[in-house]
Amino acid sequence: MKIARVAAGVTVAFGVAAAALSGAASAQDVPKSRAEISLSFAPVVKKVVPAVVNVYASRVVAQPRSPFGDDPLFRRFFGSEAPGQAAPRQRQLQSLGSGVLVDSSGIIVTNNHVIRDADAVRVALADRREYDADIVLKDEKTDLAVLKVRGADGPLPALTFADSDGLEVGDLVLAVGNPFGVGQTVTQGIVSALARTQVGITDYQFFIQTDAAINPGNSGGALVDVDGNVVGINTAIYSKSGGSIGIGFAIPANMVRQVVEAAKQGGVIHRPWLGATLQAVSADIADGLGLGRPEGAIVTAVVADGPADRAGLRVGDLITTVGGKPVDDPDGFGYRFTTRPLGGAVELGILRAGKAETLKLALVEAPEVPAREPRTLKGISPLGGATIVNLSPAANDALSLPGDRRGVAVSEVAGGSIAERVGFQRGDILVEVNGARPETTTEAARLLSVRAGVWRIAVERDGRVMQIVLRG
Repeated sequence: MKIARVAAGVTVAFGVAAAALSGAASAQDVPKSRAEISLSFAPVVKKVVPAVVNVYASRVVAQPRSPFGDDPLFRRFFGSEAPGQAAPRQRQLQSLGSGVLVDSSGIIVTNNHVIRDADAVRVALADRREYDADIVLKDEKTDLAVLKVRGADGPLPALTFADSDGLEVGDLVLAVGNPFGVGQTVTQGIVSALARTQVGITDYQFFIQTDAAINPGNSGGALVDVDGNVVGINTAIYSKSGGSIGIGFAIPANMVRQVVEAAKQGGVIHRPWLGATLQAVSADIADGLGLGRPEGAIVTAVVADGPADRAGLRVGDLITTVGGKPVDDPDGFGYRFTTRPLGGAVELGILRAGKAETLKLALVEAPEVPAREPRTLKGISPLGGATIVNLSPAANDALSLPGDRRGVAVSEVAGGSIAERVGFQRGDILVEVNGARPETTTEAARLLSVRAGVWRIAVERDGRVMQIVLRG
């Protein structure tokens, strides 16, 4: 089986008991009248559908020049305009997904993977109006993006967010989207599970699971409750064939709301910094700690003078709650912690040497010292086309690296670049370039600008050092 993102359409889900629509006395009651048998989700659908849009993202890519472009016989097939000059060939790639209007001014939230690398974005409303849209914010860590409609002729229909922490397993939900590009579609199901982690989709994994049918094209569509409020943004399916088998995942509205507010306030997301590294609790560790089951997150490293250090958190502490809410693993902690607003403090419940304690941790941003000073490397070095940055607590957090890392790391790799073909990835830390360790982006750029007969580059990835040797 595989986890598949579902870029291509729209679906919406609703999370309360159907009886709530009619005011039925209890879940055990059977319909007692024709009116009760005829209950419908139609009123909710009419409220939701106008605010769910189709998102069309496109980008132009250059095709490789034909090796026959200078041959007189082949020039006419490859479009050469003059001898020895093969006309450049381009190809337009398109992706289809869904989005949700969350502000009448034209603010739309969708999945980042729907619009990643797009040169142009266009959205179509349910009433067939179409608009170009600007990308206001892209957040790879949550796989969310925020768009702004360009040239809207008046207020647009919009939905409001529900408190996703109020959802319960068994609540009814609706998914609205454009599966397989067939047109806007509404499906109905229940919340199958909450706080799903270990799914492997985003950095912050804490998903709502639903059996409302979600298929390719539903990415970015709304998951709504029976009041028509957004409880989540559909992002992926679990499938053998690529189609729905009743296991879909949505990003909780409380996480989505944070990204949308950041987009409204300048397009930069500000999240609190823990300043510690956490590990999941295995069954063996749980037995050793005397726990009834694996739960919580163990502190394995603490950054000196970071928030965790100042709060008194120590290596070996087991974090069990954040702000009074239980956490089962580091992913659960990440969601509960990073969705807290900056300023003030949050209480962490911990177990230390078998004794329960409470610590108060300040909610502050990670410092960006030294400054990132990004540089996009050019030329024919193995890292040509990669963007590198200086590491700091803030850069480490953005790249999902341990908070104590220093030096230089790759922050972006351009598609089709030398760096991509060699295999460099976002988050790779430069350990060595031809025998020298670069400490700053300026130094790294200098080392990589010198022609070399043989390149010897070492990078750290996921805690392991890899050696790359290439001829110049």
